[in-house]
Amino acid sequence: MASLARKNLLEDIPRFLIAQAGIVFAVTLVTVQMGIFRGFLKSTALIPEESRADIWVSSEEMVYFELTPSLPVELLFQAREVEGVALAEPLLLPPGQWNGPGGTIAPLRLIGFDPGGELFTPWNISQGSLAQLQTPYTVIVDDSQLDALNLEGIGDRGTINSLPAELVGITEGTQSIASSVFVFTSLETANTYATTGIGTSVNCQVDGDGNMACTNTYQREPRTSTEPIDSPPTPSPLRRSDALTHILIRAEAGEDLQVLKERLDEALPGTQALTRQELAQRTRDYWQNRTGIGFVLGFGAALGVVVGIAIVGQILYSSVSDRLKEFGTLKAMGASDWVLYRVIIEQALWMAVLGYLPGMALCLGLSQWVSSSMGIIILITPGSAAGIFLLTTAMCVGSGFFAIQKVTRVDPAIVFKA
Repeated sequence: MASLARKNLLEDIPRFLIAQAGIVFAVTLVTVQMGIFRGFLKSTALIPEESRADIWVSSEEMVYFELTPSLPVELLFQAREVEGVALAEPLLLPPGQWNGPGGTIAPLRLIGFDPGGELFTPWNISQGSLAQLQTPYTVIVDDSQLDALNLEGIGDRGTINSLPAELVGITEGTQSIASSVFVFTSLETANTYATTGIGTSVNCQVDGDGNMACTNTYQREPRTSTEPIDSPPTPSPLRRSDALTHILIRAEAGEDLQVLKERLDEALPGTQALTRQELAQRTRDYWQNRTGIGFVLGFGAALGVVVGIAIVGQILYSSVSDRLKEFGTLKAMGASDWVLYRVIIEQALWMAVLGYLPGMALCLGLSQWVSSSMGIIILITPGSAAGIFLLTTAMCVGSGFFAIQKVTRVDPAIVFKA
């Protein structure tokens, strides 16, 4: 009986190939939809997840890592004095505007960090080097965003907030799908971009309990020209009167992170301390639950599963319906319902395996191409690939059970009808 299922599949090769193409399409649809959804969520939290900080200190009003009021630099020095803190480094995330070759204009998210620091650096640098960011007004951008900035490669130039910018490095897989173009630069250069030609204010208030709350705003001053500034200032280190966005903390060896978070909350008024994983999860939760993007992509993933089930069910049901006389012959020969069950279930399993393998291969190739050319992550992990295989098997076997209901009710006399 084991061979009967395979003979049913291979009896009509053109029909078999068409049926398998339908299953390949269903597998591809489900995998891509779910991969885009999971890849989107992953991309939104790349910055905190790729950092080497144990704890991020941010404003207590932070919504997610990009949407947060700034903090005074003074808190950075206070953080370094907290018991259990081995290292504290600043991170600056001001907005910016790119003016590139050919009049290209694009919104930016500047990511200012210490190129010689230990807690955050751009990853996957494919061209150029991190050390070149020590030169003022130099930047690193993800490969997928070069077209958006009208750049071709290393050495190309443009302006950010009317100040010069030279591309000295290119990364791969560092861009969030949901964000403006990420531009990595040194802390000093990012601060100069943010404060030159921009009105910046840090307002701090102390309440009756002695707690200090600070807010920071960036607002471009009116300019009569978009031409670059002729004599850009030399970037200088952050002063205590400047602002930063996050403080990255490395804990001392053996330090309990939850206890250290409580100490930081007490020592730094108006702030909250989150572990790297907690900040990444908060960011993913924001995009998934509080924006329409998360709903649309989640709905698309669910719809892909439903459509996949419908396609596979129709294919298998049609395959069984076309062979009712053969199944009637088996029943007339005394075959039990369990024998028929085995034939149909085996047939469903063969269809699942033969549809899954080329479908997954197609998805992996598509994922690589989309990631390299567009910077969009279609996340397919070994775990998700195994999950898709189980889902494909469940779809095929589940559809087989619907077909079984028709087979068990077939009248053996059908084989004697004209």
